[in-house]
Amino acid sequence: MTRVIFLAGLGRSGTTLLERALGEIPGLQPLGEVTHLWRRGIGDDELCGCGERFSACPFWQAVGERAFGGWHNVDLGAIARARNDAERLWRVPELLLGPGGSSVKASARLIAESHRRVYDAAAAVSGAEVVVDSSKHPALAYCLRSDAGIDLRVVHVVRDSRGVAYSWTKSVERPESTTDSSRRQMTRYAPIRSALLWSAENAAVALLRPVGTRVLLARYESFVDEPRTVIAGVARHAGLDIDPEDLDFVSDGAVRLTPAHTASGHPLRFASGQVALRRDDAWRAELPAVHRLAVGAITYPQLVRYRYTGRRDGRPA
Repeated sequence: MTRVIFLAGLGRSGTTLLERALGEIPGLQPLGEVTHLWRRGIGDDELCGCGERFSACPFWQAVGERAFGGWHNVDLGAIARARNDAERLWRVPELLLGPGGSSVKASARLIAESHRRVYDAAAAVSGAEVVVDSSKHPALAYCLRSDAGIDLRVVHVVRDSRGVAYSWTKSVERPESTTDSSRRQMTRYAPIRSALLWSAENAAVALLRPVGTRVLLARYESFVDEPRTVIAGVARHAGLDIDPEDLDFVSDGAVRLTPAHTASGHPLRFASGQVALRRDDAWRAELPAVHRLAVGAITYPQLVRYRYTGRRDGRPA
């Protein structure tokens, strides 16, 4: 049974940087956002994090051969239909009820089986004890938890909702897109929509713990302030025993990254060398006051829950 660290939460919360850092630990293999592998990797032949196209990446071709006898044997249409059916936030209440006979649960089983085969193959090809999937979507985590062949360990990554809302307003290019110019830009959300998504997705992730899934909370702000502590904590959550020298890639205010085979995700997945760890607090000056207040009001209950209130320096309590 493959151990899987699943980074969950709303995008623009620092999951890509955390995943890349985790990938430097012996025994951990980062995979990027596996939920997008089917369309962006197999279908559109976008770039792997190593810089090669998906079809030319030796790692992913070995994974496909071991998992499916080649990626050409994957029914992309069936997976796309299953994702549209089950991998949606509003499906979480139904998925909470566990395995059953509905079409949604049948779709969830197909999604989980397809991901499990990728996880198992990636672990075998890389020789890693643990694989990291930064797909983030809470509904996908609910699909995966129902598969007895997946040892799921969720890391709930949370960032201040106002910083997330500001990040979603920025234009970010996707350099890996090689087929469709309309996909060159990452999705953008208005602040109010970001606030609603932040509240809903974090609430959905939090519900995984009461139903028996192992969940570790990791704040983005804590990660950039104390990376060694957070990285070591995630490694323990993954069941790994690490030595202090395993964290030698972490220095004051930076991590040293090597290229990784990540199938999809934020453009930061292409970064290598010394990468600075610093708080992106531009939202405090750049996000208009009316939006800061609106986002803060909408997300206030969970800002309190995750201790983002009551500190003048903006640090989580």
